[in-house]
Amino acid sequence: MKKLLVTLAAVLVSASAFGQGTINFTTRIVGTLDAPVFKADGTTGAGAGTAASAQLFLFSGGVYTALDPATTFRATPAGAAQNYVIPPAGAVIVPNIAGGSQATVVLRAWEGAAYDTALTKGQSAPITITLGGGGSPPAVPANLVGLQGFSMTTIPEPSTMALGLLGAAALLYRRRK
Repeated sequence: MKKLLVTLAAVLVSASAFGQGTINFTTRIVGTLDAPVFKADGTTGAGAGTAASAQLFLFSGGVYTALDPATTFRATPAGAAQNYVIPPAGAVIVPNIAGGSQATVVLRAWEGAAYDTALTKGQSAPITITLGGGGSPPAVPANLVGLQGFSMTTIPEPSTMALGLLGAAALLYRRRK
């Protein structure tokens, strides 16, 4: 009886792994998808100079869950190609959501080690797509149709803001005298 239960559990676990949804992580498909990402100046591609990273996040109930893998942007050739991510090998798997189901995702881009600590970062508007995967044979990964391009913004360091406030306070104080 134990062997039967262990075998049944193994079959259920492996079957659930095949049922997860998948996404084709690219920001450009000619004629279908064009979602460039720019640096804070709004014209320079995210792959120019200090390269930026990008990652898809599942957005559900106000919570962002990172989907692996993160990738970078094209560095060459210079120009428009620098606005688009380098697609990772294989599809991005959306855990715990079956293929054919809908999911809401956002694309986040940043310069630095992590999105949460980056001073230059940005994210797309949320989009809801029907995931690929699942079925037999598995369906092709879903494209990010509806994804809009965006520009990253630079968040000033707290010390810069503090110096500005101190300067403004000094001017107001001096004016009072």
